[in-house]
Amino acid sequence: MQLYLPIADLPVNVFLVLAMGAAVGFVSGMFGIGGGFLMTPLLIFIGITPAVAVASVASHIAASSFSGALSYWRRRAIDPALASVLLCGGVTGTALGVWTFTQLRALGQLDLMIALSYVVLLSTVGSLMFSEGLRALMRTRRGALPPRRTHNWIHGLPLKMRFKRSKIYLSVIPVVVVGIMIGFIGAIMGIGGGFILVPIMIYLLRVPTSTVIGTSMVLTLVTMLFATLLHAVTNHLVDAVLALILMVGGVTGAQFGARAGQKIRGEQLRLLLGLLILSVGVRFAIELVIQPSDLFTIRELGVNG
Repeated sequence: MQLYLPIADLPVNVFLVLAMGAAVGFVSGMFGIGGGFLMTPLLIFIGITPAVAVASVASHIAASSFSGALSYWRRRAIDPALASVLLCGGVTGTALGVWTFTQLRALGQLDLMIALSYVVLLSTVGSLMFSEGLRALMRTRRGALPPRRTHNWIHGLPLKMRFKRSKIYLSVIPVVVVGIMIGFIGAIMGIGGGFILVPIMIYLLRVPTSTVIGTSMVLTLVTMLFATLLHAVTNHLVDAVLALILMVGGVTGAQFGARAGQKIRGEQLRLLLGLLILSVGVRFAIELVIQPSDLFTIRELGVNG
């Protein structure tokens, strides 16, 4: 069943897009992340232009993050003060990211920049997460204790603030910087950034895991909603039809993914997530090397599949 996407200017197979949404929703539910790092490349690989893919996936991530953030809020697993400081940087970074997005599009360099960003970011983050998950798995099998966390130079920075819900005393400088980075990356690449934000908050900022995921979802929700509005107003690239189909599939898949994630140990989840992220980065790299001119014109799967 073919459906024409007005903004993407492309007919797609509805069942294929629904299946993609369900698959990414399953991954999101299993790992507790937005899934934009996977959804945006999949849309690009079936022929959706990178600009439309990034703008449309932002709305999908915002919608999927809302229910998660609401659930964590009810369980008091969100640090409002920490979320507010993160958002100060996140909103700024998102605005800067959309401006950069618009400038690169005007120069005709947007597609290449998105592809290179995915190759570098996903390959790096995927490798780090895979190796950390593998080490954690080996420690578990040997029965060794995890390494003790110690304070680093970040905790010596000035302008400290007490975050009562997380029970930490931390400078607002690194928190704002992290927010700016996540907002900027999200606006350029169409990712919520949870798979980057959560490890940074846990391993660098030493935020307790009890408030990390919920707080990160608040940042993802607001920055992706803001990015969607900016992309719609400035670039007119948000395809509402595409976003709606992805949402339907994503909500369905997330229910099954959450159940599956509860049956797998934490170190195994990190290992699998690292492998998945690394695989997407490698796929982009292969396409750039083998078929650089055809990377964004692979339409056969979406049209005929």
